[in-house]
Amino acid sequence: MEPRDDKPTTERMTIEAYQSNISDYLIYLFHIATYEFARPFCRGRRVLDFGSGTGYGTHELAPDCDHIIGVDISVDAVRHATDHYPADGLRFERIDPIEAASLPYDDGAFDTVLSFQVIEHIAQTGAYLSEIVRVLAPGGVFVCATPDRTLRLFPRQRPWNIYHVHEYRPAELERLLLDAFDHVEMLGMTAPPSVIDHELRRIRRTRLLTYPFTFPGAPEVLRRAGLGLVKRMRGRKPASRPVPSPPTFDFGHEVITIAEDASPSVNIVAVARRS
Repeated sequence: MEPRDDKPTTERMTIEAYQSNISDYLIYLFHIATYEFARPFCRGRRVLDFGSGTGYGTHELAPDCDHIIGVDISVDAVRHATDHYPADGLRFERIDPIEAASLPYDDGAFDTVLSFQVIEHIAQTGAYLSEIVRVLAPGGVFVCATPDRTLRLFPRQRPWNIYHVHEYRPAELERLLLDAFDHVEMLGMTAPPSVIDHELRRIRRTRLLTYPFTFPGAPEVLRRAGLGLVKRMRGRKPASRPVPSPPTFDFGHEVITIAEDASPSVNIVAVARRS
């Protein structure tokens, strides 16, 4: 995950924070399921995790990789990952935003590049994808995951995540990736109704609540101001309210399905290959 600055955000959460409620727990499960999906593409290979956040997913893959590097623009995220997730063949490094600098790796340095919940933060997608192609060896694989705007947004609505520059429909993302890669497989992510319905309700509430400042053509200054206000209001808790015990959940990432016919799909998962 790669927000536009280095401030603490819900885009980079620790495992402990993800246990606070069902919505955050589902986001955590979506992330873990994506890493599990990517595992076969990482076995015995040199891997770059572009946007590794606090590092828990990168660490999960480390035993399967020849070696793996997790990179993020956040100093705090890289420090947290380094402190909490040491492993053989794994290291975390801070990079500059891709709009400002190339990746600090040689051409063909990796067999697999992962980038989960990142492309929606990137304004210059051409630079982002060209750098990924550059550091991939011939025959290399790029695994990308990003929110599916088909469910999240009304037609032409601007993103209600304050850190997102652009959210994609599957066909739109496929066209973008085919400009950089020779072959692209497009998949979706879903779960049984008893699980996915929690996320669908959150999406419906949020897109309605934020529409007054995310309507089509909304000026960026209005969008950011309105979303910032909503974020601050949601973060306020009465001082007298007792801190609840963390909830427990009776399901894990194994309930998440990533498949071509996944419906309703909350995330797009794309597998792109270079020749």
